[in-house]
Amino acid sequence: MEGKRPGESRVTLTQLMGPGSANTLGNVHGGYIMRLCDEAGGMAATKHARRPAVTVAVDSMTFHSPVHIGNLVTVSAEVTWTGRSSMETRVVVTAEDVLSSQVTHTNTAYFVYVALGDDGRPTPVPPILCETEEEKARYERAAGRQAHRLKQRHL
Repeated sequence: MEGKRPGESRVTLTQLMGPGSANTLGNVHGGYIMRLCDEAGGMAATKHARRPAVTVAVDSMTFHSPVHIGNLVTVSAEVTWTGRSSMETRVVVTAEDVLSSQVTHTNTAYFVYVALGDDGRPTPVPPILCETEEEKARYERAAGRQAHRLKQRHL
């Protein structure tokens, strides 16, 4: 199976945050942001595998700053690591105040997906081809996170 570069899986979702996704303080619900992250991460995994992909794990998600009603939220995702049938995606979220043009990094999270074959069972995915030093470093860190996940699963 021929490998793919991380950039081939890149997905960017941008959405204006309205009152329907926020609490009474005007802050967007964290669960709503998590949903956007899962959508972007899942689509990046699907683009990489060219197969349906389902969520297997989400590493902790820490919100560094709130997202407010009226912010333009951008969620970017790409595959950083692949196993036999699993893929890790790095998801980065920013919020832009469009009136002041201030962009704030709200969080980064890592999601793991498994590609599914026609029979609904895990199926092999293309390996990731890291070309830059940054891609190689992300791959190594992702491999470490995956080893940690597997270790935790067997405790």
